[in-house]
Amino acid sequence: MEELITYLLQFGYINAHQQELIRSKANIRTVAKGAYFAEAGKVSTQIGYVTDGILRVCYYDKLGDSFTRYFVYENRFVVDINSFRDEIPSAEYIEAITDCRLLVFSKEDFSLLSARIPGWDDIFVKITSYVLENKLKFTSNMLVQDAQKRYLNFLDHYPGLANRVPLNMLASYLGITPSSLSRIRKNIL
Repeated sequence: MEELITYLLQFGYINAHQQELIRSKANIRTVAKGAYFAEAGKVSTQIGYVTDGILRVCYYDKLGDSFTRYFVYENRFVVDINSFRDEIPSAEYIEAITDCRLLVFSKEDFSLLSARIPGWDDIFVKITSYVLENKLKFTSNMLVQDAQKRYLNFLDHYPGLANRVPLNMLASYLGITPSSLSRIRKNIL
């Protein structure tokens, strides 16, 4: 729980009373490997803070092939923000690729925190901006790089994550085939 408070304090001030309110509204949820935290076609009713494990945000094409958009791991929030905020069906899946433990807030409790904690909304605007800026930097570089450079940048940007996610999901994220990723890995060792 303290890692959540520490994370939030990076983006704004929260006094001791407000911190206790946050703790009282956070519920522990486990998501088993292969299960979904959120599903396409359903409204996201919870926002989670990952304390242990890795999830991926993905979608499926008409043939049933999955495409990984990004990974969410420890000390990060996970949610389909548009679905959660606007109460519309999600366009993507959020799948646990390891067993995960999250601190979750329901839509109602998140709204209550927003009403009771001055600056709560500003904190989440800052978090969203920070995350979006980092994603844009990384993905814009991916558009102009060859496969090996994309993989090397992934290793730099997400240290240790490549060894924790399945090869096919990492290849999907990088926009290459699993066999190409295997060759790249073999060549750089």
